[in-house]
Amino acid sequence: MPEVKLIFEDNNLARLLYGDLNKNLITIEKTIGVSVKARGNELALKGLKHEVEVAAMALKQLYELLKAGYPVYPSDVAYGLRILERSSKVNLKEIFLDRVYITANQRVVSPKSVNQKKYIDSIRNNDIVFGIGPAGTGKTYLAVAMAISALTSSQVKNIILTRPAVEAGENLGFLPGDMAQKVDPYLRPLYDALNDMLGREKVVDYIEKGIVEIAPLAFMRGRTLNSAFVILDEAQNTSHAQMKMFLTRLGFDSQTVITGDITQIDLPEGKKSGLVEASRILKNIKGIGFCSFTDIDVVRHPLVQQIIRAYAKKVKKQGNRKLKPNPEKHNQ
Repeated sequence: MPEVKLIFEDNNLARLLYGDLNKNLITIEKTIGVSVKARGNELALKGLKHEVEVAAMALKQLYELLKAGYPVYPSDVAYGLRILERSSKVNLKEIFLDRVYITANQRVVSPKSVNQKKYIDSIRNNDIVFGIGPAGTGKTYLAVAMAISALTSSQVKNIILTRPAVEAGENLGFLPGDMAQKVDPYLRPLYDALNDMLGREKVVDYIEKGIVEIAPLAFMRGRTLNSAFVILDEAQNTSHAQMKMFLTRLGFDSQTVITGDITQIDLPEGKKSGLVEASRILKNIKGIGFCSFTDIDVVRHPLVQQIIRAYAKKVKKQGNRKLKPNPEKHNQ
């Protein structure tokens, strides 16, 4: 089996590249199946030719990221390998060094895949952007990060986060409390993203001052949203009327991001998704961007990617069965 040796000039950066207890190197071995042996600032890679080439390319680019001041963690190693496996021409610095926002605990929010980078660039260049893809691909999280970045740089005066109040396959019945308490469970994922980036105290302060508003989609009717960054989450659960109503709320100096997963529609059977319809009829309008994500872009636990693939495979098999002709039926 081919072997490649890499030598890194800076011993301190080499240690950071290897990670605590060589965790970054272990990630390479687990992710791509290459044997990695470290001796000082020298690495020996052994395995199949293509895998060794990808691992070597990833290590060289991750070393350059460290030189640029970017902290490399095992998750970054896994994302980098995944990107370079699909395209060896990608420069990881162009993706990972695109800092969208720095969270309250000083963690850098940046794209972790080619499609995430395209999504960020599309939000920068369009007034309306649709982010469509499976769970865990960073659609909502990155949109919230872009919204906070726009707010802190005075590009907008308000952030408005909304989603349709549709139950995910469960009938929760009548919830107790006032209106805010009733809709709060539906909006919890949006609170989570805000709390992660700003910290709970600042989120509470912004909400009390009206700088940040989190509300169910029904509350958008009749409004004109000026100087605001508006995010519609879980848009696959909107109806035709709801989507049209929401899209026509956009005012001056405002920006809108619509996110959704068309494989997880919770609408009643026979009711068409407003997101599916909008992606079909608005695709050729200038100023509206469409970004698609796949399981490759998943940035959650590695098992999430495998789960998405397994379900997609099952759906594909079911579709193929429906398309196959039934010989007995034709012979009747």
